Amino acid sequence: MTTECRRILVIDDEPQIRRFLRISLVSQDFAVSEAATGREGLALVASQVPDLVLLDLGLPDMEGQRVLDELRRINQVPVIVVSVREQEAEKVRALDSGANDYVTKPFGIQELLARIRALLRQQDSAGFGPSALRLRRAGLEIDLTTRSVTLEANAVHLTPKEYAVLDQLARHAGRVVTQTQLLRHVWGPSHTHDTHYLRIVISKLRHKLGDDPHSPQLLQTEAGIGYRLLVDPVGQR
Repeated sequence: MTTECRRILVIDDEPQIRRFLRISLVSQDFAVSEAATGREGLALVASQVPDLVLLDLGLPDMEGQRVLDELRRINQVPVIVVSVREQEAEKVRALDSGANDYVTKPFGIQELLARIRALLRQQDSAGFGPSALRLRRAGLEIDLTTRSVTLEANAVHLTPKEYAVLDQLARHAGRVVTQTQLLRHVWGPSHTHDTHYLRIVISKLRHKLGDDPHSPQLLQTEAGIGYRLLVDPVGQR
């Protein structure tokens, strides 16, 4: 993935944060647009069609969650929420509303840049839609077309619930999928609070996929929020 001509829109009312992000992003060859209010940000999304949006929630003219809701009505551009709000409820609400990721201030710029690159790489590979049907990491390969999973060329046998959870995580590879989203999709809307079902399945998936449960590198937990599967579409490294 090259960053040439990639435009990042920063929506944040703090001039110091915008300046810090602009310097950091320009140093990585991104083009940067800035907005200090939610309405200005929405106007720039419509007029410039950026490749990715960094969105603060504490904006002076409208709540950042509302900006996210309105943005999702007009565009599916990747959005990383960058906010001082660290409550789980805020994170879950933003992710359920369509944010692709959530970073809490203060943040490490290298981590943020890595998350930006990951989202853009997935976008390049159609990672947000059903066209990315084969994914892999090291010796693991997931083929959503044939519903097959192999580890070191050996078939991995999953129960229907295990496969359904893995399928959802794979279709949103690199993104946090909330517990509510997974429970609603796999178990149904009446089970959105039955998180113990999900914990059991995640534990079994880690075991079957060879992921260390004490330090998972493949199937990561976002505490109190959901899970993230770190695999790449076939053709990426």
